[in-house]
Amino acid sequence: MDSVGTNRTPLRSVAAALATRSSALPRPHRHPALGNRLAAAKLGIASRCGGGYFDKVQRFGAARSTAAKAQSRKAGKSVIEEMGHTSSDCEVPLKYSSGKAFPLGVSQVEGGLNFAIFSQHASSVTLCLKLPERGTQDDAQIVEFALDRQKNKTGDIWHVSVEGLPASGVLYGYRINGPQGWQQGHRFDDTIILLDPYAKLVSGRKYFGVEEDKPSQLFGTYDFDSSPFDWGDDYKLPNLPETDLVIYEMNVRAFTADESSRLGSAVRGSYLGVIDKIPHLLELGVNAVELLPVFEFDELEFKRFPNPRDHMVNTWGYSTINFFAPMSRYASAGGGPVVASKELKQMVKALHNSGIEVILDVVYNHTNEADDAHPYLTSFRGIDNKVYYMLDLNNNAQLLNFSGCGNTLNCNHPVVKELVLDSLRHWVKEYHIDGFRFDLASVLCRGLDGSPLDAPPLIKEIAKDSVLSRCKIIAEPWDCGGLYLVGRFPNWDRWAEWNGQYRDDLRRFIKGDPGMKGVFATRVSGSSDLYQVNNRKPYHGVNFIIAHDGFTLCDLVSYNSKHNDANGEDGRDGCNDNYSWNCGVEGETNDLNVRRLRSRQMKNFHVALMISQGTPMMLMGDEYGHTRYGNNNSYGHDTHINNFQWGQLEERKDGHFRFFSEMIKFRHNHPILRRERFLSKNDVTWHEDCWENQESKFLAFTIHDHNSGGDIYLAFNAHEYFVDAVIPPPPHHKSWSRVVDTNLESPNDIVPEGVPLTGSGYRIAPYSSILLKAKP
Repeated sequence: MDSVGTNRTPLRSVAAALATRSSALPRPHRHPALGNRLAAAKLGIASRCGGGYFDKVQRFGAARSTAAKAQSRKAGKSVIEEMGHTSSDCEVPLKYSSGKAFPLGVSQVEGGLNFAIFSQHASSVTLCLKLPERGTQDDAQIVEFALDRQKNKTGDIWHVSVEGLPASGVLYGYRINGPQGWQQGHRFDDTIILLDPYAKLVSGRKYFGVEEDKPSQLFGTYDFDSSPFDWGDDYKLPNLPETDLVIYEMNVRAFTADESSRLGSAVRGSYLGVIDKIPHLLELGVNAVELLPVFEFDELEFKRFPNPRDHMVNTWGYSTINFFAPMSRYASAGGGPVVASKELKQMVKALHNSGIEVILDVVYNHTNEADDAHPYLTSFRGIDNKVYYMLDLNNNAQLLNFSGCGNTLNCNHPVVKELVLDSLRHWVKEYHIDGFRFDLASVLCRGLDGSPLDAPPLIKEIAKDSVLSRCKIIAEPWDCGGLYLVGRFPNWDRWAEWNGQYRDDLRRFIKGDPGMKGVFATRVSGSSDLYQVNNRKPYHGVNFIIAHDGFTLCDLVSYNSKHNDANGEDGRDGCNDNYSWNCGVEGETNDLNVRRLRSRQMKNFHVALMISQGTPMMLMGDEYGHTRYGNNNSYGHDTHINNFQWGQLEERKDGHFRFFSEMIKFRHNHPILRRERFLSKNDVTWHEDCWENQESKFLAFTIHDHNSGGDIYLAFNAHEYFVDAVIPPPPHHKSWSRVVDTNLESPNDIVPEGVPLTGSGYRIAPYSSILLKAKP
C-alpha cells in the first residue's frame, strides 16, 4: 500500500461491538507501585513525555465562555457549515453527506473524502478543515462542520463524507465535547482542535528543535495526489533469518546531525542522511538497524512551561503523538510530512537494497499527553480519555502510570488493541518495515485495570497476525510498574526479548565480580535457563551489553557513577546500578595504562557479545568508542553528547573500529556461533572442573563444529593477573590459529586468517580474552 492518506485494514473484528455499544467494561481499580522507576530492570528510564502548545480559532454557533472566545480570535476566522450546505467562498464548493464508519481516518470514496473517528463517550464532534486555497497555510481559514448524531454516527464511530476537497494539502482535526465529570474519567475540551489517531501524516513544525516554531498546532493531513512510491522492479525484502541478525541500535537524527558527517545542512539529521552513511554500516558488518522512534513526536515538549528540564530537547523520541505518521521533522530541508513519508521509504529501500533490515522501536505503552498535573491535550485524551488510557476510578479517575511518563495506553481495550494492530500493519504495508521492538512491552501485558494478564490479547494477536507474520517482534520485557518478564514474556513461540539478564551478568563477569563464572557461561551459551521453553530458540534472546539508555560502552569502562547533572534533575534520573568499572580513574584521563585497560575491556565485551548464542545488538557509536561523559540518561541532548562523531570514527578506523568490524564478520562467517537450537553437551566442552569456586574469574571453552572440524576455542580472563591456560588438542588433522588476543595492539589484536599457534599453552593477560580457530 502506497497511498498514505488511507487505511485499508478496517476494524472488522470490533465493528459489531462498536456499532451496537456493548456493555460497560470492568471498572479499573487502584494499582500499587505507580511511581516505580524500573528498579527491577536496572535501567533508569527517563521521564520522557511532556507537552506542547495549541492554537485556538474563533468558532461560531456553540456557546463559548468569554475567555475561550478571546483565545479563539487570535488565530483568525472560522466558518461553520451544515449537512448538504455548499459553501460560497471556496474555489471548489464543499458538500457534506453522511459518510461511512470504515475505514477510520481519511479515505477516498466516490465523489469525495470520508472522515471517520471513534469516540464512545463524546456528545458532539466537529470536523475542522484548514484549506490552503482560503489563505496561506499559516493563516488559512478553518472550516468547521458539526456532525449530526443521527446522520453522522454509527455505533461509536462519527463519520462524514466531504465533496470538493483537494486530494492533498488540506489540514484537518476535530473538536470533541462530552461529559465533564473528571471523576468519571472524562477530559473533553472542545476549545482544542484534536489530532485524528488514524491520521497517516501529521503537520506541525517544519524544523527539528526550532523554538521559534514552538506553539504549533498539530493537524492531520493526507496525500492522494502523489503517485505510489516506486520500490523498483528488482527490489526485494531482505527476509534475513533471525539466526543471522546483528542489530545496530541507532537514532536517525543523531546519526548524521553533527557537522562531522560532512553532509549539507539540509540533509543532516534526516532520513536521507542515513542513506548517505549506508557504506559505514556495510563496512561495520551489521545487517539490521533498530531505529529509535520515528513516529511523530514533539521534541520541544519539555518547553511547555518552566521546569528543570526546559533547557532540553527530546531527541530520543519516546513520546508518541501519532502511531501512523512518520516523524515529519526528519524530512530534509524542512520538507514536511509528505516529503518525510517519501524519504523514509527511500531510506528503507536503500537499506533493503544493501541487505539491511529495518526494525522500528515503537512506543505503544504511553503517549505524549503527559499526566493530570500537566496535561497536554493533543489527541487521545480529548477524544475519549476513558477508552484510550488506564484510569484509577477509585482515585479521582487519575491516570495510571506504568510507563514512568504520566499515562498508560489501555492497549488491551478492544478499540485500542485494533488501533495498535492497524498501526503495525500500516508500517509493514506502507513502509515495508521488517520488525518492531516494543518499548516497555510489559505494559502491553496488562488488563484494563492494570493487572498483569497471562495471555494478553494484543500480544497474542501480534504473534498470530498474518500481515506481521514475516516481521521480527521484540519485547522490552519490563515496565515502570515492576512487571519484569525477562524469560517469562508471553510469546507464542514468536516473541523475542531484550535479555536484560544477559546485560547485567556479562557486565559483572567482565569487570571481575566474584561468583559470576557460571552465569557467564549460561549467558554466552544462549540463556537456556530463560528461553529453552516450548519451541523457543536461542535467537529469541536479544543479547546486548549497551543500549540507548544507560552508559555507552566507552563510559561503561570509564565511570563508576553516572554524571547526569546536565539533565536538570540534580542527578536523580538515570539508573544507579550500572555494573560499570572505571578501570582506576573516573572519566577522561591521559594515563596510558588506564586507557589501554579500557580498550581491552571494550574489546572483551565485544568478543563476548559476538560469540554468544542468540541475537546480538550493539549501540550506534560503540564501534569507535563514543562517550556521553558519564551521562547515562541522555534523552534530552541534541548535541555531541548523542550525535555520532564521524571525525572520531576516522581517527580510530584502523584500531578500535577495525576490531569491532572484523569480530562481527567473524560471527557471520561461523554458523556454529549462531545455532538455531540450544547447545547440547556434544556442542561445547567447558574446560572447567571447579564451578563452585566463587573467586575464579577465568573461563575457557571450545565450541565444536561437527561439520568441518573448525572448532573455536575461547578464554576470558577477568583476573588482575596472568593465567597460563592449557590449550586442548585440536580436532584431527587440524591445528590452532590465534584469531583474537585483546591484549595485543592493532592490527595483531584480531587477525581474521589466524596466526598459527605453537605449543600447548597460552599466557592470557589480565582482563583479556583470546579466540583460537582450528584450521587444516
